[in-house]
Amino acid sequence: MSAPLSSVADPTTANPTTANPAAANPAAAEAPRRRPAVIELRRISKIYGVGDIEVHALKDISLDIERGDFVAIMGASGSGKSTLMNVIGCLDVATKGRYRLAGTDVGNLTDDEQATIRNRRIGFIFQSFNLIPRTTALVNVELPLVYAGVKRGERRDRAIAALERVGLGARIDHMPNQLSGGQQQRVAIARAIVTNPAIILADEPTGALDSTSTAEVLSIFEELNMERRTVVVITHEDEVAVHAKRVVRFRDGEIVSDVRQATIRGLPPNVSSPAHAVRSIA
Repeated sequence: MSAPLSSVADPTTANPTTANPAAANPAAAEAPRRRPAVIELRRISKIYGVGDIEVHALKDISLDIERGDFVAIMGASGSGKSTLMNVIGCLDVATKGRYRLAGTDVGNLTDDEQATIRNRRIGFIFQSFNLIPRTTALVNVELPLVYAGVKRGERRDRAIAALERVGLGARIDHMPNQLSGGQQQRVAIARAIVTNPAIILADEPTGALDSTSTAEVLSIFEELNMERRTVVVITHEDEVAVHAKRVVRFRDGEIVSDVRQATIRGLPPNVSSPAHAVRSIA
């Protein structure tokens, strides 16, 4: 278990440095003055294995993601997109290159500091939900707050608020096997946002869902992004990517295209007005 947040300083609160993000097709309406990148990758490579059986999962990747953006990372299986998410989420370390998160060089952080980032600054969502069986939705959502050392009463209040946010306020005592796939993924989203992270990282979050549940999950992501949270979704589905403001495509560990679909300050491309994203979820 990582150290409580109260005993580990948050390494990402330092003043961010100014980066120079570049998209292949920036929207014309975007302000010419660039904001600091919250995610800054410079010549990142990830190599697995040794000797003649080395696998280059990432090859000299440079990528900036600005605060408040909604980015879809696309590619086929084995393209390197999930490896990139693991590096961004401090779940794995690059073999070469530099990664700065909100101006902080992640390569210089201790294990406890990296755990603090994962717990406080980044919310993770996975295709397989990763819920604890035989444990209620409420307890599953409370888990990051347990690791953070938050007191029981506050944990419960914040977890209930997060579940209500995703339309599951009436199912806080349900076990995962009593919930549909879409509901389980919404519990996972509640768990990801309960710490109020600045960055949401989602790895194939709709891969196991039907079309209705997919639409509900993507609507939640749009709402979170309209609150100026940075959302990064790993996907191979074009139907998911059309909801993002920027689409970065990977092939064989390299970026092959980078297209902006909406301005960072604007609404996600499938949202015509803020009221359009308000969901009605049973």
